[in-house]
Amino acid sequence: MILKLISATDEWCITEEGFHPERNRVLESITSLGNGYMGLRGNFEERYSGDSLQGTYIAGVYYPDRTVVGWWKVGYPEYFAKVLNAVNFIGIDVKLAGKELNLHTWAPQYFQRILDMRNGELVRTFQVRDEAGRLFSIQAKRFVSKAQREIACISYSISLDEDPMGQGAEVTFRPYLDGDVRNEDANYGEDFWLRCEESSTESHQLVTMETKKSHFRVAAASSFRVFLGDRELAELERSLTVHPRFAAAEVETVLQAGETLTVEKTVAVTTNRDHRDAEVSRRALEMLQERASFRYSDLFQDHSEAWHQTWRDSDIVIEGDSAAQQGIRFNIFHLHQTYTGEDPRLNIGPKGFTGEKYGGSTYWDTEAYCLPFYLSTSDPQIPRNLLLYRYHHLEKAKENAEKLGLKGALYPMVTMTGEECHNEWEITFEEIHRNGAIAYAIFNYVRYTGDEQYLEDYGLEVLVEICRFWASRVTFQPRKGVYMILGVTGPNEYENNVNNNWYTNRIASWCLEYTLEVLDHLSAKNRDKYHDLIDRFQVTKGELEQWADIIDKMYYPVVEELGVFEQQDGFMDKELLPVEAIPQAELPLNQNWSWDRILRSCFIKQADVLQGLFFLGHLYDLETKKRNFDFYEPMTVHESSLSPCVYSIIAAEIGYREKAYELYLRTARLDLENYNNDTDDGLHITSMAGTWMAIVYGFAGLRLENGRLTLRPFLPDQWKSFSFALLFRGHRLKVTVTADEVAISQIGGSRCELAIHGQNYAVDADSEVRAAI
Repeated sequence: MILKLISATDEWCITEEGFHPERNRVLESITSLGNGYMGLRGNFEERYSGDSLQGTYIAGVYYPDRTVVGWWKVGYPEYFAKVLNAVNFIGIDVKLAGKELNLHTWAPQYFQRILDMRNGELVRTFQVRDEAGRLFSIQAKRFVSKAQREIACISYSISLDEDPMGQGAEVTFRPYLDGDVRNEDANYGEDFWLRCEESSTESHQLVTMETKKSHFRVAAASSFRVFLGDRELAELERSLTVHPRFAAAEVETVLQAGETLTVEKTVAVTTNRDHRDAEVSRRALEMLQERASFRYSDLFQDHSEAWHQTWRDSDIVIEGDSAAQQGIRFNIFHLHQTYTGEDPRLNIGPKGFTGEKYGGSTYWDTEAYCLPFYLSTSDPQIPRNLLLYRYHHLEKAKENAEKLGLKGALYPMVTMTGEECHNEWEITFEEIHRNGAIAYAIFNYVRYTGDEQYLEDYGLEVLVEICRFWASRVTFQPRKGVYMILGVTGPNEYENNVNNNWYTNRIASWCLEYTLEVLDHLSAKNRDKYHDLIDRFQVTKGELEQWADIIDKMYYPVVEELGVFEQQDGFMDKELLPVEAIPQAELPLNQNWSWDRILRSCFIKQADVLQGLFFLGHLYDLETKKRNFDFYEPMTVHESSLSPCVYSIIAAEIGYREKAYELYLRTARLDLENYNNDTDDGLHITSMAGTWMAIVYGFAGLRLENGRLTLRPFLPDQWKSFSFALLFRGHRLKVTVTADEVAISQIGGSRCELAIHGQNYAVDADSEVRAAI
């Protein structure tokens, strides 16, 4: 836990008071910056020889690292795709009176690190005193531009506060670009980059590299200006350095007591994802030149205004609970840093730009957890692009199924390009429920936006191929007259190779149900289009009959005497214990127990049966949800970041308000308080969308019924009020919940019909409705 390191009183800032080198990696993760195009961890600009994970990442730039396993199995992916640590562009070597500034060897007397979420800026302030008694104050600021995605800026200031000898101090700055970088998770410390070009001149530094195998070319160009107070020291002589994959320029001057010296460094990063190979370096230099006359403050203003616009559309305001407020803003902030949605070639990595774990690849988390956030807070094209990402990977998904000897499409558990690149057999081969999340995302998108054209143009083809996969994966058991799905891993990854995981069976059947519903709807609406698509996808009458038969005869394990769905066959044979029976010192289990012991236990990593009751909540009554929650939640350790939000939403729905709040606070502050002892290798980006859902779907009770919004809100006892923005089919709404009433207002727009606790209301343009709760 790092609770005492992070002040929870500032609702817009994450503040570390004091220097905590033993927790530096955790704080580097928390203070990461990004803009959807690139990002970096909260590393120091000056050299630091203490424990640190240096990380700069460019979206979509990856390396197909060779799969290394002890026992190769047919169907294994050939590689594991990972986002690469790219050129370190924030670096500035600093010497004060000839001594290298390095906080590992020169302990600061004062230290503060602030992540300003309102404006997207990282500010670090500290003081050091040298042997001559001189006291230096340093302030380092930086941002990764939300207004100009290829641009990042650093401002690094040094003030001489005390000078007992009155001699001043020589200060040396050496801003640099360093391409000699590695991934910490690489096999055998492999170097993934090839040298292309580097240069250092009076006006710029440049390092251009290309990835091995995948041939992504990345150029980083930088320039800097030096100021004494507000006066630019353009006359300073620059000592230039260049060697393979490194470029720098050094300046030095004397700083007197009471003076402040500032270096402002501007960086442009370009890739051949957007430019031809021959233009990558030139374009980076052009971007620098276009901004040569701008100071840090000028570029920051555009960036800050872009963040203010984003907050207008997606902020959640909580009154009366600063820890909850800070937590939700922290989550929303990192979601927007990770994915902006303009590029349909990109998706959302579970760690975003905050670390190397999971390789920066895409998981089913996007469809299950992130899509709802972007549906309700962004232009509709942004969530549509998330769906198009999967559509464009359909052929690869069909190849993945074929490798396993199956029909249709199996979307990968982990991917960059649509190919599976995860090499744990119990995940790659068995966690096939991920296909259901892809189908559910299509359902969720169409239901929320009303964009039925997407089904005709893209979605139906994906649904058909997913159904073909399920139809080839089920096993018909003639003795019992039912279809089963054998040898799977459900969402609870603390169970492997089980038979008839309830959630997997249910989501497979639901995929078939939904696809048949879509086909029936299309047939009734446009018979010619229906036949055109049926012919194009070569859907036969026999297939449709088989899908209907699977729906009718799918087997679901049930514990009749308890009225609950059994997580999988044999679950009730385990010794059923509550989590409270585990000694606190043995948690988290995945860091203290053997895998054998975990698999034999009843303990649940994340929502499994409850995941199904969340996704398909419209098909189950409250009593069913309550019985299953009461049975499974006491055995759930929530050691997946994706777990607390689902339980929180269902707890809110069934009236367990205190439990809902407890689980919300856990998911909201999961990384800030390092609940699972793993924030050091990056944040849990996709679960952050679950935090948003815990408020909007949980406390506000937002649902969509018959094409309109419904709300069943309540106010947690710890709060005075909460409010959030909502975009829905062209309506820009604001929902405010207090202890006594809910108010829904609309900016512009047209009449929006909705329901609050079952009563019908209509919100006209530029008006507001209120209802008692």
